[in-house]
Amino acid sequence: MIDWSPPLLSLLALQRQFERGPKREGAFALWLTVRMALELGLNPEGPDKADRRRVALLGQRIAPLAVPRSLSRGLTAALSHLAEGTAPGARIALAQLVAPTRDALGADAAEAVAQAARLVHEHRG
Repeated sequence: MIDWSPPLLSLLALQRQFERGPKREGAFALWLTVRMALELGLNPEGPDKADRRRVALLGQRIAPLAVPRSLSRGLTAALSHLAEGTAPGARIALAQLVAPTRDALGADAAEAVAQAARLVHEHRG
């Protein structure tokens, strides 16, 4: 289990700033995805069957949410990388989420995702 890292706290605070609607639901979907990416990327034990199952469940959880279109495409791509269940997949997923996040939710959200990507990248040793 991952602790409440600064990127996750930033994304959680961002959810509170948005009114109900696509941006708020997008921020929630992003938070869930970044949380999963951090757990996979910082996991010293490597992938297992349960991790891949959790990624599939994440996809089911965020599918019905009303998410801005650009972010939705980014989340779909991120989930395909996270499905590998590996730290490199998590790094790629986070790095590719930065631009769609900036377009849909703004610079603060994009910076939180970039910070999460740096955490995973630095953790690889």
